[in-house]
Amino acid sequence: MAGHFEATPGGGAAVALDEVEISILRSLAVQLLELIGPGDQPAEGEDPLAALFAEGPSKPPTDPALARLFPDAYGGPDAPEGGAGAGKPEEEQELRERSAEFRRFTEMDLRTGKRDDALAVVRTLDALSPARDGGAVLTLTGDECLSWLRSLNDLRLTIGTRLEVSDEDQGEEGSLYRLPDTDPRKPMVMAYLWLGALQESLVETLMP
Repeated sequence: MAGHFEATPGGGAAVALDEVEISILRSLAVQLLELIGPGDQPAEGEDPLAALFAEGPSKPPTDPALARLFPDAYGGPDAPEGGAGAGKPEEEQELRERSAEFRRFTEMDLRTGKRDDALAVVRTLDALSPARDGGAVLTLTGDECLSWLRSLNDLRLTIGTRLEVSDEDQGEEGSLYRLPDTDPRKPMVMAYLWLGALQESLVETLMP
């Protein structure tokens, strides 16, 4: 699976994908949609504008993958040095309260954005016209490229969390490259590495 994006006129990009690659990408994008969850739709008779002012959750998701996709804004495991866990108890409490407040008013919009990006992946794949061998050339507009970049990143974060991947695992000498074929994690690791290569190729293609 070594597809490489190439630039197209108008700021887009194109890549040749075989039948298996198309199937894997679509399946992963659908699973990401299921993980993020459905959008909040107004109930029958409810003012649609009310949804714009609805508040989201104040606590981080319990699922580690979702917590990675929607981390605390202040503090948490991804906080820079000096964040929550590194100061006085009252400072840590203040950071937790600020994170809860920020999450309450932003997480719903963030989820909507991630759903839209994953849907863009599914829709562009569904719009392909397969050749006789089942493969096809995926051609993306500039906006679609950005949706793909964000969704590829979300997929890698999700899979990396499930695999408990660390920075040390990802180098050429890292453990991800030395898993035996009998390891049950091998298919997901291969998908994780392939998504990374696809993402890097798209980034390089879009660079001026």
